[in-house]
Amino acid sequence: MKYVIADGQYLETVMELRLEMLRVVNGLDENAVFDKDFVNISEQYFKSGHQTTVLALDNEAVGCASICYISLMPTFDHPNGKRAHIMNVYTRESHRRQGIAQKMVQMLIDDARAHGATEISLDATEAGRPLYEKCGFVKTQEGMVLNLR
Repeated sequence: MKYVIADGQYLETVMELRLEMLRVVNGLDENAVFDKDFVNISEQYFKSGHQTTVLALDNEAVGCASICYISLMPTFDHPNGKRAHIMNVYTRESHRRQGIAQKMVQMLIDDARAHGATEISLDATEAGRPLYEKCGFVKTQEGMVLNLR
């Protein structure tokens, strides 16, 4: 298994795996088509440099995971205001339960430390929670949200 930090040459592969993951997680048909704007905005985000994506390669891409970087006003607990959010952790079914997701998440944690982030958040499914706990994440209560849609 080879793990790489995805750069521009991997954009098509990253997008393919992300859309596959979204289909699986959301129970969509494997041929479901996403809105063009959604795809274009996602591609632009990957190109922006405000994230790091890890790919797991085994003759083909079999997994991916991303971390997004956020800058907020500093607080006492986070004096530099740098935070991160892990998302899109996905391993193809044929390669699950082999430690691939854990390796990708650990690479992202190391990347967040190198970026000076003081906190990493994520949204976990019940199936994913044990993996994140192994990596040191703890369950928290969610705050409040105002939806402006």
